[in-house]
Amino acid sequence: MIQTTDLPQLAEKGISQSTVEEQIERFKEGFPALRVERPATLTDGVIPFSTQLLDNYQKTYEEELENGLEPLKFVPASGAATRMFKALYQYLESPQDPDSLADDDPVKQFIQQLPQFAFFSQLKSLCKGIDLDDLNTRKAEAKEIISKVLQSDGLNYGFLPKGLIQFHKYPDASRTSMIEHLIEAASFARDKTGQARVHFTVSPEHLDYFKNELAQNIERINNQTETDFDVSFSFQKPHTDTIAVLPNNEPFRDKDGKLLFRPGGHGALIENLNDCDAGIIFIKNIDNVVPESRLPLISNYKKALGGLALDIRNKVFGFIDKLSNQLSAELINEIRVFLKETLHTDIPGHLADASIDEQGAYLIKYLDRPIRVCGMVKNEGEPGGGPFRVKNSDGQDTLQIVESSQIDMDNPVQKKIFEASTHFNPVDLVCITKNRKGEKFDLLQFIDHETGFISKKSVSGTSIKALERPGLWNGAMANWLTIFVEVPVETFNPVKTVNDLLRPAHQE
Repeated sequence: MIQTTDLPQLAEKGISQSTVEEQIERFKEGFPALRVERPATLTDGVIPFSTQLLDNYQKTYEEELENGLEPLKFVPASGAATRMFKALYQYLESPQDPDSLADDDPVKQFIQQLPQFAFFSQLKSLCKGIDLDDLNTRKAEAKEIISKVLQSDGLNYGFLPKGLIQFHKYPDASRTSMIEHLIEAASFARDKTGQARVHFTVSPEHLDYFKNELAQNIERINNQTETDFDVSFSFQKPHTDTIAVLPNNEPFRDKDGKLLFRPGGHGALIENLNDCDAGIIFIKNIDNVVPESRLPLISNYKKALGGLALDIRNKVFGFIDKLSNQLSAELINEIRVFLKETLHTDIPGHLADASIDEQGAYLIKYLDRPIRVCGMVKNEGEPGGGPFRVKNSDGQDTLQIVESSQIDMDNPVQKKIFEASTHFNPVDLVCITKNRKGEKFDLLQFIDHETGFISKKSVSGTSIKALERPGLWNGAMANWLTIFVEVPVETFNPVKTVNDLLRPAHQE
């Protein structure tokens, strides 16, 4: 399968032959389906925030900032925005009179409401000779207008990433989602020195574009927010790519005989997160931002989630110290109450009658790990994962974010449990990645490697299989201490298609 002539290619990517062979074996064996016990729901795994709790945890977070806490905002922003414009690309392949399209057709809506988009002014400057303010003209020139949106002689949105798409319109200018993330960071992730640190994971081909966008805007937003921004970037690491295979599990080779490697999915970004050094890390997707006027609600909940994470951190650190120095039956009972009431778990059943020493040793090992607090919104039909209870290899209940691809949907019992989920994962995470000594955890030690998945793709008309690593907020964090909190649906405003920018949440 792997030939001597492949070794230089593997060496260039930093991938060992044994790793490739393990991946090929994984294609043959597949991944075991995750067995969910039941959905996590309000009072059974998902914590509701009362007004008092919201205020209390905000104060906890703000006090920690005053004591020198250094936050970091981590924003996955890799990849082109091509999928945002899928309907527009399809239209260019088979253009027709917009009036002949159904009223709910996305292309018809795009043309009709074009002036509402933040990028309209810039598009007008690129469409000289076309009166974009006139609807009939827009309909007649729909193909040319859409080409100017997508192609390199226009806005080039078919190439650019979501972070560089103009999302929101303001009286003085329009802002890309990258700039909106910086504005948002200033509202809750600024330390006591006035600095806000934001890290974007980007693709190499987009880095210069991101840097240029930052250079053009940084002085203005520094002054506007009275914040000193420390912005950094990283790429998904080449050695996290995974090999592609044919349906018979033989490695796929291109016309030159070279192996094909594909990005291992967002789970590969656990390595980028592992490189970050901060007292608390907020994770949020690049397309989930709102105009500045809607920030107060977002900021309040971010601070509260941060305060809860810090409160749990402090309690966990205290318990570990006591377990090491003041072990007693009373302490074990106190910790078990904490596990049940806060982490919605307990020690495994086989340890319930074990000695104090055995229980203490288990609890130290269990508590000494990264912590994540995950915001959850009520399920309103959005595709994606949600909060569930899953038993780990020790037989202990754990809280996990689970995607449908991880479930055996042919199993009617498992399918019914999955469909009974009441909440949805909006990728709103707060992470504590240091231990009680202030040392960074090695996050790679807390991955459940059995939770990746295999997908079917096509390359130049040839069917292939691709391997996705355990997702960043799924299997890559499966062995973290996890807390789910209900947050308002108003805090979740993703942009999956360009017309999502027409929703009220994105119209200033």
